[in-house]
Amino acid sequence: MNTASTTATPVTLITGATGGIGTALAQACRDHTLILQGRDEAKLKALCAELPDARLLLLDLTRPDTFAAALSDLPPIHHLIHNAGVVELGTLAEQAHDIWTHTLAVNVVAPAELTRLLLPGLRQMRGSVVFINSGAGLRADAGWASYAASKFALRALADALRGEEADNGVRVTSLYPGRTATAMQAKVRRHEGADYDPEQFIQPQTLANTLRFVLDAPRDAQIPELTIRPGV
Repeated sequence: MNTASTTATPVTLITGATGGIGTALAQACRDHTLILQGRDEAKLKALCAELPDARLLLLDLTRPDTFAAALSDLPPIHHLIHNAGVVELGTLAEQAHDIWTHTLAVNVVAPAELTRLLLPGLRQMRGSVVFINSGAGLRADAGWASYAASKFALRALADALRGEEADNGVRVTSLYPGRTATAMQAKVRRHEGADYDPEQFIQPQTLANTLRFVLDAPRDAQIPELTIRPGV
């Protein structure tokens, strides 16, 4: 594992880095100085070892009270990519408050607090904040209430932040991918009683390449929202 350097190279923090999309994002940004968040130290170390300039950030996203100390030694961030997320499907009648609390904590409260703490550096670098949202952030179907509610809230967070930080030069993008070939999608398909064929869904690398396009957009352009759907 290499540690982050203080050079002109963009510094990019990715949450949920050891998942399918997170790993693809890290690979797509391998020419950046990377800070990779997760909870599994062994997986994070293995991923960092594959990249030229990366460090791990062990952080429990359900514990916002621990964020400030964990972030205290980080350099100013150019790009903050909120990728981590959880999903538990079920009807409103089936899901107790603990599922709602956990889902909202990871999918909304953690991104809000991480962004708040990292804003001084993002302003300094005139950086970018990208929220990996979901098609569920645009439409709530039966059985998706808790997850969709968290993603609708994430959209509201991004919209408000975009307006608040425009004068500071911070660009904010919400990315709305359709079903993507990940372990989370396999879990969703099992819940739905359907087969999981990864070839039928967006590939994580395709999503990562799209996000890289967003990060590399010239300063005279802003991409507030981007929706991606499977081409199959």
